[in-house]
Amino acid sequence: MPTASKDTDPAGVDRSQPLLEWVESQKKKVAYFYDSDIGNYAYVTGHPMKPHRIRLAHSLVMNYNVYKYLEVYRAKPAVTAEMTQFHTDEYIEFLQKVTPDNMDTFMREQGKYNVGDDCPVFDGLFEFCGISAGGSMEGAARLNRNKCDIAINWAGGLHHAKKSEASGFCYVNDIVLAILELLRFKKRVLYIDIDVHHGDGVEEAFYTTDRVMTVSFHKYGEYFPGTGELRDIGIGAGKNYAVNFPLRDGIDDNSYKSIFEPVIEAVMKYFQPEAVVLQCGGDSLSGDRLGCFNLSMRGHANCVKFVRSFNLPTLVLGGGGYTMRNVARTWAYETGRLVGVEMNPVLPYNEYYDYYGPDYELDVRASNMENANHNEYLEKIKIAVIENLKKTIPVPSVQMQDVPRQGLGLSDDQEDEMDDIDQDENPDVRMTQRQHDKHISNTAEYEESDDEDMAVANNGVFKPKTKGNARLNIMDFQNPNAARDDEMEVDSGVATPAAKEIDGATDNDETMLEEPDADVTVEAVEPPAEPPKPVEDAAPQPQEPAAPEPAKVDNDGDVDMAEADDKPAETTIKTEEVDQNARDVERRKSPAAEPERPSPEAAAAPAAKEPTEPPVGESDQKEQEVATS
Repeated sequence: MPTASKDTDPAGVDRSQPLLEWVESQKKKVAYFYDSDIGNYAYVTGHPMKPHRIRLAHSLVMNYNVYKYLEVYRAKPAVTAEMTQFHTDEYIEFLQKVTPDNMDTFMREQGKYNVGDDCPVFDGLFEFCGISAGGSMEGAARLNRNKCDIAINWAGGLHHAKKSEASGFCYVNDIVLAILELLRFKKRVLYIDIDVHHGDGVEEAFYTTDRVMTVSFHKYGEYFPGTGELRDIGIGAGKNYAVNFPLRDGIDDNSYKSIFEPVIEAVMKYFQPEAVVLQCGGDSLSGDRLGCFNLSMRGHANCVKFVRSFNLPTLVLGGGGYTMRNVARTWAYETGRLVGVEMNPVLPYNEYYDYYGPDYELDVRASNMENANHNEYLEKIKIAVIENLKKTIPVPSVQMQDVPRQGLGLSDDQEDEMDDIDQDENPDVRMTQRQHDKHISNTAEYEESDDEDMAVANNGVFKPKTKGNARLNIMDFQNPNAARDDEMEVDSGVATPAAKEIDGATDNDETMLEEPDADVTVEAVEPPAEPPKPVEDAAPQPQEPAAPEPAKVDNDGDVDMAEADDKPAETTIKTEEVDQNARDVERRKSPAAEPERPSPEAAAAPAAKEPTEPPVGESDQKEQEVATS
């Protein structure tokens, strides 16, 4: 019996299988922060940090329908007064004032604040920092008010920024700002960093306190930022509350799991945090441009899944990651795991579908890179780390005081007021955009709601029709084992394109977007090798052999196929008529030139191909008689 026809998307992929499958019995209330402007910022031409990757990840979240189980928010960008809770006033004032147009007048400040090579000045720098920090701080505020169990801000996680200094592509340390917000209500906060680089900015900020424990798994050695050795454990009251696990090149999923889970379990046992901040830098994935680890997407996501299992208020942030398609896949997949779903390995069609070729799958595979982290080495470091954790004070006491200042974000009364205003302004709308973003679909519903048009219109969801000077630079350490998908990329220097302009997207981090152009060029240049026939047919006189017709080739060397197909016959005839008429007039005026005749052998070839030409004048008739004799 023939099977029924299945729905396919524009890429021809079968869509009869569900995009999601619930795998976690315990559901979480997840707040997801995203600002659509984030993808419009670009550092400088050729810079490996591309905020456009956050837009790619968001597109997958939307097209996998994960958004139906999230509360989607656009946070208010952080302002100067909020940033200066950690950073100095002078530094934030400099970030607010400096632009590419006036940066020459701030040369002294650029050196002072380490703004230049790794951390360039670009258009909208301060606004970009505000969006990144605003999402993390608002997520922390919602966790404080028990408005959600998990908050996600993939635009955050910029862990290298210091109190008055930019570092490693990071200008404002949104993580420190978010932890400070959590500390208003939480006695102890745990920070976990799985970026390939050491989380030096966050560790430095809380190096002397026992209320924040920082745990970082990172590459250590000849590598940026050069900090984070095993003996860096904190000082003063913060002694033993800074945990560093130095790693070597090529660590794989099994080795990473064998150290991550025991260490985090010991941290939870001895420190007993009341909230967790997890930085999910994607540069620890296999094949990253600046990374040197060999984690697969699922190996990376296993860390997120393990932290989720402790059922603590958790803020999940982005971070590094410089191969866009891999970062987008991983963060989208981890969003699904935080909700509690497993996503279909075949990617749904979306506006950035071509970025994920040639396999078009939701997966980042490990390579055959050698793992320099031997079991003996990992076991030795793990034992030392756990021994340090045992030296911490069991559940450090915290003197409780009145909660200082008003919390960030909107209060409950302000949110209720916003809801009332939204309803008053949209009396005839069944579900407004604000209500749609906050709505979480009920998994027990048999059919989808009829709000899919809003998702398509507003969220881009596709709906099927059926080492110098003691300072290290992060870009000094390129990954020689990475898939060099950036070698052929074209950088126009313009800002990252909007979501609808993927065909013209510059610097897309994908070689496969370049290949079609290369193929077209090869096929288009080959046809000129075959024009000898039209050229011979167009030869008007035997004494002047006709040259190849150059009109079919443009000035830049490309062949105009339209001209080659439509115009050559007409152009050849006109040229020949003009040449023959001119020669007839010349022969009549100078009879001395008449006896000069070509040999019969030379004339035979063109004469045989002349029947299509009408005779012009008596001289042509005589030439034809001689040729035939």
